[in-house]
Amino acid sequence: MPQQFIELGEGYGDVYELLEIIKTNQERFHQAFILTSTTREGKKVLSLAAALKPVGESKFMPIYICREGIPFNEEQPTKRQSMFEAQIEQLNRKVVVVEIKHSSIFSEPKLFYQYLVGILRLNNYIPALT
Repeated sequence: MPQQFIELGEGYGDVYELLEIIKTNQERFHQAFILTSTTREGKKVLSLAAALKPVGESKFMPIYICREGIPFNEEQPTKRQSMFEAQIEQLNRKVVVVEIKHSSIFSEPKLFYQYLVGILRLNNYIPALT
């Protein structure tokens, strides 16, 4: 099953778009992720992502992401992180937290997203390529 990341932005106003995608596609919801990483300057940031099941006969699995624009603090979650977690709890599901490498170490975003798909498949959070 091919998966593809669809980048919505860096996690400012686009978080609301991600929440709406989850809300309006509840029957397709597969898994939600908080992806944490550390910048070259040593700041911890997070990405919010949601994977949806394929539509109809399609085998395409979209993974919507707001990439690395939200500061991460384990003791004090941001409002955007809290809103995301609350939306997922409304579906009686839990968010999966995964620590990853920051996208800045990759020469292009495509390589970063291939790395992420590999990590998520390896941990059985998304289905393998069939």
